[in-house]
Amino acid sequence: MTKTLLITGASSGIGRAVAEAALAAGWRVGLFARRADPLHEVAAAGEALVLPGDVTHRAEIEAAVAALTDRWGRLDVLFNNAGIFTPAGTIDEIDPDDWDRSVAVNLTGMFNAARIAFAQMRRQSPQGGRIINNGSISAHAPRPGSVCYTTTKHAITGLTKTLSLDGRPFDIACGQIDIGNAATDMVQTLNERARAEGREAQPTMDVAHAASAVLHMAGLPPEANVQFMTVMATKMPYVGRG
Repeated sequence: MTKTLLITGASSGIGRAVAEAALAAGWRVGLFARRADPLHEVAAAGEALVLPGDVTHRAEIEAAVAALTDRWGRLDVLFNNAGIFTPAGTIDEIDPDDWDRSVAVNLTGMFNAARIAFAQMRRQSPQGGRIINNGSISAHAPRPGSVCYTTTKHAITGLTKTLSLDGRPFDIACGQIDIGNAATDMVQTLNERARAEGREAQPTMDVAHAASAVLHMAGLPPEANVQFMTVMATKMPYVGRG
């Protein structure tokens, strides 16, 4: 049976790479993001449903899950991916509005998506499903000047553990992928900033490696789960980074 996958933040970066890989592998894919035009570009590659919306608006992610299940009957996997990286700085340099935006998207938005996906997986028949949270290397070790992003990503680890525990009675698995320096527009921007400040750009890896890792997690049978996975550019500073 063809499985269904909902991806938040599917219009660019890791989300788009996962969407393209999933469609190529024959998944039914719900594409959720704020910008509709890029979603339509991705959707042309397979059996996809374009779901424009903002994870910070609960009604919009609820409507997306309802539309997906109306079309395909169930939700098997959520890739909880939407996130932002606001301007860097020490905590006293951070605009409080950027803190609020980070929390709204990276934490509350991921809570919103997980909440409605969990509810759908709990009530569908057969019961169950899988939630994959996109954490980050920053869930373990921060970049300089990343207080907003790092704090929210540490919180996602707590979300992952709680969902994994609370999902057991309902056959809902939850895991987290921590990706380091996949070559996306966001990482390219960070490297350009580093060069402009006289710092060395960090090594990167093809985003396709991150996408294939997510699909491996998504495709596991119900009795197996990757609780935490780290996939990263081999030579990036992580162990001992600082």
